Amino acid sequence: MKLMRKKIWIISMAAGAVLILLAVLGIGILTKKIKPNLWLSGAYQVRGVDVSHYQGEIDWNALSGQGIQFAFIKASEGSGHVDENFAGNWENVKETGIYSGAYHFFSFDSPGDSQADLFISTVPKEEGRLAPAADVEFYGDKKVNRPDPQQVRQQLDIFLKRLEDHYGVKPVIYTTMTVYDSYIKGYYEEYPLWIRNVYYSPDFDMKGDWTFWQYSDTEKLDGYQGQEPYIDLNVFKGSVEDLEVFLQE
Repeated sequence: MKLMRKKIWIISMAAGAVLILLAVLGIGILTKKIKPNLWLSGAYQVRGVDVSHYQGEIDWNALSGQGIQFAFIKASEGSGHVDENFAGNWENVKETGIYSGAYHFFSFDSPGDSQADLFISTVPKEEGRLAPAADVEFYGDKKVNRPDPQQVRQQLDIFLKRLEDHYGVKPVIYTTMTVYDSYIKGYYEEYPLWIRNVYYSPDFDMKGDWTFWQYSDTEKLDGYQGQEPYIDLNVFKGSVEDLEVFLQE
């Protein structure tokens, strides 16, 4: 009887220790003090960044020298805002071998047509640039007061079609896991997906249905000086040759 109680005690202590370890691990991942993505992203060889005016003036040669092979540069937002550093970034990145494209922060409060007008007037159509990207994510109070999915998709459809017609290539859709599940999943399968998940690999719950993965927003590289000390890091699911499929002609 004593032996049985001892075994039960040992098992209980071991189970408790495992639960504590898992809790500590989970908290560490959520607070980004433990970063499994830095290891998981190592399975992919083509690395990239996405930037905006928050990174300030960028030394693109310095980024290229750190293994960065592609970049998405913020161009515009909604129907009236152009990123103040877009023009400089768009020209300066040409000095490197970095594959570059532009992205637009999609607004739930503006018509798709006027957003497309702004992006097209801001971003030149140039051979060899990456497909344009639509950044679809919650902002302000939208996570709490969620826009109607049908209305969002109606305007997003307009925006995406306008970009595809103008640039001759399907746009990339950037989104978070929450927005993907609520607005994108099941409706935009023909579009390249750029998924944000800074906690774990999207392969865990998306079965590999992604093209680009933003795996970290708390890393630092040499080559920029802005109000934001960190830079978003991404990987492409494929080789450099595969990436070239997404270039404008």
